[in-house]
Amino acid sequence: MKPQIEVVVGDITTMEVDVIVNAANPSLMGGGGVDGAIHRAAGPQLLEACKTVRQQQGECAPGHAVITIAGDLPAKAVIHAVGPVWQGGENHEARTLQDAYLNCLRLAAANGYKTLAFPAISTGVYGYPKAAAAEIAVDTVSEFLTRKPLPERVYFVCYDEENAQLYQRLLIQRGLTPDA
Repeated sequence: MKPQIEVVVGDITTMEVDVIVNAANPSLMGGGGVDGAIHRAAGPQLLEACKTVRQQQGECAPGHAVITIAGDLPAKAVIHAVGPVWQGGENHEARTLQDAYLNCLRLAAANGYKTLAFPAISTGVYGYPKAAAAEIAVDTVSEFLTRKPLPERVYFVCYDEENAQLYQRLLIQRGLTPDA
């Protein structure tokens, strides 16, 4: 069966899915971009949950992910994934980004979540080239979904049409669109 992957242009904080992914920083304390937007929309409960995680395990290393409550978001949970800071591609950034996506998928599956929404991890202030990051995201997610029953559907939520077209082109090229 073909993996169920969809590209959406919009605000990840409004996605009605089981779990959304936050492109977090290692501190888990919120920040700019999608991280700040998720923290603002989720309310203070999310920050408190992140503080608890920090107290239990310290910072979240690049490539890793943790799961918390979703606070005021429509999702049931938030998975906070820390992607790599782009340093030219010679410091295992691709592997670290792949690990971030894989760890999110594993957490979603382990918690029985059927639907998951990803932002474009590491492509904002962390500077990862968008096209390269999209390839890693699409390939990692599609391979995982082919082998595992959960999650059943994954959304790539893009904040603009340009980014969405990158993902859509990749899905078409790889025969992953519903009509392909």
